[in-house]
Amino acid sequence: MLHREFEPPEGLRDTIKCFWYNRRAFAASAPDFEVVPDGYAEIIFHFGNGCSIARENGWKPLPSPFIMGLLNQPAHFRAHGRLEIIGVRCFPWTVFDLLGLPSGKGVQVFEHPVARLQDKLQALVSADKLTEALSEVRQYFETLRSHIAVDSMLFKAGLAMQEAGGTLPVSGVAAAAHATIRTLERRFRQSSGHTVKDVSGLMRFELVRNRLWHDPKVNLAGLSLELGYTDQSHLSREFRRYSGTTPAAFARKARERQQAMSRDFVAFVQD
Repeated sequence: MLHREFEPPEGLRDTIKCFWYNRRAFAASAPDFEVVPDGYAEIIFHFGNGCSIARENGWKPLPSPFIMGLLNQPAHFRAHGRLEIIGVRCFPWTVFDLLGLPSGKGVQVFEHPVARLQDKLQALVSADKLTEALSEVRQYFETLRSHIAVDSMLFKAGLAMQEAGGTLPVSGVAAAAHATIRTLERRFRQSSGHTVKDVSGLMRFELVRNRLWHDPKVNLAGLSLELGYTDQSHLSREFRRYSGTTPAAFARKARERQQAMSRDFVAFVQD
């Protein structure tokens, strides 16, 4: 698997965290992969033999692009053969305003002129012209960004939440944004489809998840104290809520994959 991330130009850094590229090949016997929640929303362009998501009534093919909004539990995907992805990792309070779409939750299919990029990107990716493909995506979003006004209140709130690792209470986030709690919560729901508390919880979960992935032997009691959880039990409950498993089980999985020199974990996880 190949995974690379690219910083956005200065003019996009208030809306987009990064652009990224991922390439992997799936064996016929193991076509499924899992995406664990984090604190970002993604616009996903994919190339290859297609990509499907598990729904209650079976596997559903996904068009390219699609939006992966904030998740509150793991999502399961399936691909066959080679899958290549160009992703646009956005702050959850900016992605829908950037596209001029109503906010929503989870994986969503949408209609937008950005879909016109697909054929051009497909041709460039097929010709191994990744630099040119990423340039097309950057230019498109720079133009898109120039036509919208970013909500300064949400920007200040999001920055405060990130700097605190999701540990600020809603009142603290509102103070940092120079807004009332009521106004802040209304705008957060409108822009991201989630509450401030929802997004803060996902930010903190992402920190735990990444620490366990890179350091499976980390002391959970110490980590819970470091990241502002009430205690280890609180951390474990929140971790299970978003991942469907315990921190200890996740750490064992990370150790096993590290020992096998595998990097199969979540195509969309930020290193």
